[in-house]
Amino acid sequence: MSTTPDTSAATPTVADLLCFDLYTTSRAVTGFYRPILDKAGITYPQFLVMLLLWERDSRPIRELVQELDLEYSTLSPLIKRLEKSGLLVRVTHPDDERSVLVQLTDKGRDLRWIGAEMTNRLGEALGMTSDEITVLRKALNRVKHGAER
Repeated sequence: MSTTPDTSAATPTVADLLCFDLYTTSRAVTGFYRPILDKAGITYPQFLVMLLLWERDSRPIRELVQELDLEYSTLSPLIKRLEKSGLLVRVTHPDDERSVLVQLTDKGRDLRWIGAEMTNRLGEALGMTSDEITVLRKALNRVKHGAER
C-alpha cells in the first residue's frame, strides 16, 4: 500500500470552501452589529451573555456556559468585564453556595433595546423575509450539528 498522497484530485480554492463562506459571513454580520454594540459599550460575545440574561435574568454561570457552548475559562472573563462595566453582578445562589448566579443590574436591563434594534437592522440590510431567515438558520444548524458529529 502506497503512503504517497493522491495529488491527482483538484485542490480546492479558498472560494470553493464552505468554511470560508461561513467565516466571512460571520465576520460581516458581527461587523454590521459593531456600531450598535460600540454605542452600548459591549462586544459581540458580551452581547450574547446579555441577551441570555434579557431572556431570563438570574442564571447560573454553568447554564450560560452550556447555552453559549463556551468553556468556563472563556465565559468567566466576559462576565467579569460586564460586571466591571456595571451591567451585571455575580451573587451566590441562595439554595447552593457552590453555584454563582449572574444577574442584570438596572444599567444592564436598560440596554435591552439593543437586541431588537440589531435584529431589525440586520433583517432590513439582508433584504430577507423572516421565513427566509428561518430557512437559513435551519440550514446553518444542520451544518453545525453535522460538523459536530
